[in-house]
Amino acid sequence: MRPRPDGALRAGAALSSVLLLLLLLLPLLGHLRAASTPGPSSSSPGTQQDNQLGAGRVKRGWVWNQFFVVEEYTGTEPLYVGKIHSDSDEGDGTIKYTISGEGAGTIFLIDELTGDIHATERLDREQKTFYTLRAQARDRATNRLLEPESEFIIKVQDINDSEPRFLHGPYIGSVAELSPTGTSVMQVMASDADDPTYGSSARLVYSVLDGEHHFTVDPKTGVIRTAVPDLDRESQERYEVVIQATDMAGQLGGLSGSTTVTIVVTDVNDNPPRFPQKMYQFSIQESAPIGTAVGRVKAEDSDVGENTDMTYHLREESGSGGDAFKVTTDSDTQEAIIVVQKHLDFESQQVHTVVLEALNKFVDPRFADLGTFRDQAIVRVAVTDVDEPPEFRPPSGLLEVQEDAQVGSLVGVVTARDPDAANRPVRYAIDRDSDLEQIFDIDADTGAIVTGKGLDRETAGWHNITVLAMEADNHAQLSRASLRIRILDVNDNPPELATPYEAAVCEDAKPGQLIQTISVVDRDEPQSGHRFYFRLVPEAPSNPHFSLLDIQDNTAAVHTQHVGFNRQEQDVFLLPILVVDSGPPTLSSTGTLTIRICGCDSSGTIQSCNTTAFVMAASLSPGALIALLVCVLILVVLALLILTLRRHHKSHLSSDVDEDMRDNVIKYNDEGGGEQDTEAYDMSALRSLYDFGELKGGDAGGGAASPPQAASSSERHSPGPASLAARPDGRGPAWPPRRDTPPRGEACEDSGVRGGDRRQEKGGEPGLRGPGVGRDRGGATRCWERTREEEKAEEDSAAMPAPGLSGVQGAARHGIASVSQPSSPPTPGSRFSSSTYLLPASMLQPALSLAAEHFANVALSALG
Repeated sequence: MRPRPDGALRAGAALSSVLLLLLLLLPLLGHLRAASTPGPSSSSPGTQQDNQLGAGRVKRGWVWNQFFVVEEYTGTEPLYVGKIHSDSDEGDGTIKYTISGEGAGTIFLIDELTGDIHATERLDREQKTFYTLRAQARDRATNRLLEPESEFIIKVQDINDSEPRFLHGPYIGSVAELSPTGTSVMQVMASDADDPTYGSSARLVYSVLDGEHHFTVDPKTGVIRTAVPDLDRESQERYEVVIQATDMAGQLGGLSGSTTVTIVVTDVNDNPPRFPQKMYQFSIQESAPIGTAVGRVKAEDSDVGENTDMTYHLREESGSGGDAFKVTTDSDTQEAIIVVQKHLDFESQQVHTVVLEALNKFVDPRFADLGTFRDQAIVRVAVTDVDEPPEFRPPSGLLEVQEDAQVGSLVGVVTARDPDAANRPVRYAIDRDSDLEQIFDIDADTGAIVTGKGLDRETAGWHNITVLAMEADNHAQLSRASLRIRILDVNDNPPELATPYEAAVCEDAKPGQLIQTISVVDRDEPQSGHRFYFRLVPEAPSNPHFSLLDIQDNTAAVHTQHVGFNRQEQDVFLLPILVVDSGPPTLSSTGTLTIRICGCDSSGTIQSCNTTAFVMAASLSPGALIALLVCVLILVVLALLILTLRRHHKSHLSSDVDEDMRDNVIKYNDEGGGEQDTEAYDMSALRSLYDFGELKGGDAGGGAASPPQAASSSERHSPGPASLAARPDGRGPAWPPRRDTPPRGEACEDSGVRGGDRRQEKGGEPGLRGPGVGRDRGGATRCWERTREEEKAEEDSAAMPAPGLSGVQGAARHGIASVSQPSSPPTPGSRFSSSTYLLPASMLQPALSLAAEHFANVALSALG
């Protein structure tokens, strides 16, 4: 606050007292003036003109002043506000005054006789500035309104009872360090609840109570500014400034309020980086790999934030050995990381001295006059010695050797030495994982590499081997070197035709017509390139049909020599061609060109020649190829089946002839006339075996008599064809010869047969094995036995296995193949009704052969 003279303060206090006294006397003076007025005044702001209330009455009006009341009255008696009065009041007490409205009867009371109004409560203008009320004048006797009701206002007179307040705190501002004097920081504002339109109660002035050495405030606007130009964040980062606001325009007796403003000094890049020390020392082994961190160094910077971001540069002092190290910056810690950049060698240089420089990334040009924003320090790196493996010296990693070099020939020599000061002897070896075939060897003492086997460039033109060098007394100190050995070419392979050439020429070819262009291949790769020569072999230099022309580009052309060829006389020509390379040494070979004579159409397109089958085979569709494969598979299955049947047949012919074999028993229910009777039963069913007739199950064989029950099923025990002989009448096979007397002198009976097991006596399937049983026309029971040849033939037929094909059913057991085929074409949703064809086993092989031939024809048709 600015100092003020004491006299001025005393004058201000006296003036305030006078003003307060005048405010208190104003209502009293107004009341006295109203009482001395003889009648109503139309110009008075409180006068209301009324109309006549009754006949013969004159106009009357209210008389009162505008009322004011001082707020915050602290007296013990009610505060006098004012008086209302009617000009019709003669003072005799006949008029009663009343009020209504805001605060009537509570805050404000009126004297009914005099019209005096008093305030009974303490008023606060900051809560309510005025009150609106209505006044009435009534006849006390009749309570009748003497005048119309009138409205008036009581204003609350303001006094300085509210101090200024800062409502928008807390206040926080910022200013950059080193800002010039008068730099605006921020603005603060206070508010006063007093009436700004009356007096100076709400007139505020601002001042600094604390912090005035660094900041000032505008008395009227409250803007805070810097008072000095050298604010330094590194010295003090935060200031607490107390700002005061005083009303009454800062005069004595005014009320005041204060607030604290926090002012933060922000950083600028006004400090360069500085190394805490001027020299740093580190050590590292010479075997440290590239990228190994040697150490960390950090330059300090008093600034904060991005103003501390810095970069580092590293340079070696002159003559210290080059750029063995490099430096990187840790973005998190802003440290310099010194890293190995080249392999170190203790024997070459033991100490490296480098200069490390730090500088800020962002430099503010406003502070360039403060000095250079960089700093330097010296870093010494000591290299320590370690036991190192041998080091290889030239030659380079490429060696060459001729492919015809003898075993033991020198390829090259490798050299390695111990880099340590001890210089221990070195031994050499070849890593056999890189030379599994042991093509090369190395001398352990000298490092001479020689061939261990014969070389062939055409097999392997390059060899990559790994050579090992180790200390003689410490094999753990091992080094490796990769060598590439190139095998140089030698002309040891003759040229050959590129392919087995075959050409075709039309019968009506013209002379000089190009037939084929020939090229050759040579596995050798001479450095000057290939050059081949073509000619016909010396045995046939003057071929009358074809000529050979060397085109001089390592190819040759074959042309016709005369008009037309006769395919009937000769359809194939073999033309021997001699090919010679350029060496050295010169090598040659002979190839044959096959030329076929073909028939062509008028346009020269080949129609047919002996290569048609190959052309067709090459152009088969996938469907035709599948059909061909299926036919071949069927033929193989048929061949295997025939072979199996033949082997099985031979095995039964060589079986024991004394094996107990008995005949099938066929029982007839009719009576025959003896063995001379040829009409007793019909043999057409058995005859149908040879005629391939259709045999219906359960049908008669064509005669009146019942057929043998054995013929009812092709899979039951029926006599084989080998055991049947033709009857004299031609109606069917006759029964085998029989004896008139029972075997072994015993008679046969109806109920059974000796020497056999009866499986069924009457009807059904015959199941007896042994002597045959039958009846003649006289009803006598006859017995007979088959001869050994008949039994053997039936055994061979019965022992044949089922072929397992869909058309053959169980015929191997009895020597009969039955082939099923539909009796009528199938209809959708219907089942096949099949008939059975019986095929003797002796005819099975020809049938299978016919089937194979049929399948072959089908395949050829599909191919065609």
